Amino acid sequence: MTSSTRQPIQAPAVPARGFRADIQGLRAVAVALVVLYHAGVSVISGGFVGVDVFFVVSGFLITTHLLESLERDGRISFGSFYARRARRILPASLAVVVLTVVASWLWMPPLQLRSVFEGAIATALYVPNLLFAVQGTDYLAETAPSVFQHYWSLGVEEQFYLFWPLILAVGFTLLRRSERSLFMLSAVLVAVSIALGAVLTISMQPWAFFSLPTRAWELGIGGLVAFLLRTNPRWIAHRAAGILGWIGLVALLLVAVAFDSSTLFPGLNALLPVTATALIIVGGARSGPWSPTRLLSVRPLQFIGLISYSLYLVHWPLLVIPQAAYGLESRLPLSVTLALGALAVPLSYLLYRFVENPCRNPSWVIAMRPRRSLQAAGIASLLIVGISAAALPAVTNVQLSTGKAAEEAAVDTTPVATGYVPANLTPALKDAERDNPEIYASRCHLPVPATDPVNCAFGTNEKVPSVVLFGDSHAAQWFPALQAKAEEGAIRLFSDTKSSCPSVEVPILVKGAPFIQCEQWQDKMIALLAQDPPDLIVLSNYSRPALDETQGSMSEQWGPGLARMIERLPASSRVAVIRDTADWGSTPAICLSANVDDTAACQQNVSDLLATDVAAAEREVVEASGATYVDLTDYLCDEQTCPLIIGTTLVYRDAHHLTATFSKELSDPLWSALEPLLRE
Repeated sequence: MTSSTRQPIQAPAVPARGFRADIQGLRAVAVALVVLYHAGVSVISGGFVGVDVFFVVSGFLITTHLLESLERDGRISFGSFYARRARRILPASLAVVVLTVVASWLWMPPLQLRSVFEGAIATALYVPNLLFAVQGTDYLAETAPSVFQHYWSLGVEEQFYLFWPLILAVGFTLLRRSERSLFMLSAVLVAVSIALGAVLTISMQPWAFFSLPTRAWELGIGGLVAFLLRTNPRWIAHRAAGILGWIGLVALLLVAVAFDSSTLFPGLNALLPVTATALIIVGGARSGPWSPTRLLSVRPLQFIGLISYSLYLVHWPLLVIPQAAYGLESRLPLSVTLALGALAVPLSYLLYRFVENPCRNPSWVIAMRPRRSLQAAGIASLLIVGISAAALPAVTNVQLSTGKAAEEAAVDTTPVATGYVPANLTPALKDAERDNPEIYASRCHLPVPATDPVNCAFGTNEKVPSVVLFGDSHAAQWFPALQAKAEEGAIRLFSDTKSSCPSVEVPILVKGAPFIQCEQWQDKMIALLAQDPPDLIVLSNYSRPALDETQGSMSEQWGPGLARMIERLPASSRVAVIRDTADWGSTPAICLSANVDDTAACQQNVSDLLATDVAAAEREVVEASGATYVDLTDYLCDEQTCPLIIGTTLVYRDAHHLTATFSKELSDPLWSALEPLLRE
């Protein structure tokens, strides 16, 4: 930038609207990373950063175009701009939405269809990212992802396009056409977005991942590059500047193999792929022998770059729908997912050839006023919204049982599976995920960011023994069983549970970062228990959390961590540790909805469901400390598997939590193990 405070926008160093083969090739690299990552290629564990590449490229191209308009006309024609965006993005996008809905209706398990139509509605309204943020979706670790989950990035871009032209146009007017001032305004907004993303990544990761305010800076960085290249800096013409492109390309590929699902993202880690992409764009501004332009211009990359948008749209449902039809309880082989990824290429070309490209700049549409394009886009979106909304009641009320009732079964140490989904199942499959302990709704169960114990009390008789339930959500799943005894007046129950934070002293990670709030909560819980020691402290925890593996394996860390926690508990309190329950890897109710006549189709081997190594370490520590180990596995599993339905009761509400209904049915067996401790 020059020192002038009123410098008009200058002509660009390179004709910005001219074709840049390096950017086309960069699109190919980005979409290839995304497709390979989604296909399950382990070496591309950070392939999700391909989306960040798209953000930077889009920000660069759009800002360049808008600055050209300001230079040429002194204003931005919003109608023409949005009409072009609609023609560029929406035809292919909405076509894939329709095809995805049809394919999902034909092949996906019935229990997932509601989320399909909800996703279609959000996508047609251009807010799928907000839907996933509200739902708390974990993009990097979702076991049953939405078929429209990949549309989150389009939602961010579409929302960015809504605000960015207005910001530039108003800034251009108020700052009296000063390029430097407009650049500084943009830089400030980028900095604010970066800071907001860094903060929310730690405290509200889904919102940090999916929302526009925390992702806008990535497109904004592309915009800043557009400003830079328009100043025609002398050093850009030097052939050595091309080396920046190579640095960026190598850095991008290193990030793609170094990042994984445990990486704290986006946050500050997103600066790496974004900066790398910016360097590639800058390095290719002057094509030369020292830049990666020649490599990125090879014909295969140019072809993939040409269809990259359609390929991004097509590949995800092509991977997700077959996986859902095959069953979420076991992953499709890599050979199959790679074949599906390869199949996406010709299908994407067809979408590009017959939908995306013909609708982009047809002469008969361009001749119309921009509002005609916008009206057509609005009508198409509203049609999808209307049809999807009309279908929601049908998919919500679809029968998810055989229609045949089952007999209730007494809780027993030899559980017998009900071989079908009975009409009198409790809870019903569609209600499974909502069959939570009441401490969730009453906010007695703490979310991840909280650090202050709530210590909710249940039971009014203060003369009976006091019991504290202490642990993560797997302790919370035993709350209904203990609550039944509190309501009977046998105990006074205090519930102290927190999501993802076990009552074990081990280094828990959340997205690759130390879970500091967990340590703080644990310390406060120990102080609280020391102030008024209860008669009994019951510990229970998820046996497969994300640990800092540099400090040893799970089994190596868990036992000593549990021993340290027990040592910190009041010496006057008795301690009981409940063994963890099965982990199915995905929600069994989804599989059951597709196999209502044969629940055995959804079963897994008991050795795959139970963390026996962790249980062995727990038992050894508990017995050595003089505490009591409570193992109710015999009520949940037999020698082969763990029944999903026992009598008329659904056992699991999601991949690894008991339903509140079944937990309550285990009240007496659990009490049989705990009651003797309260008499000693």
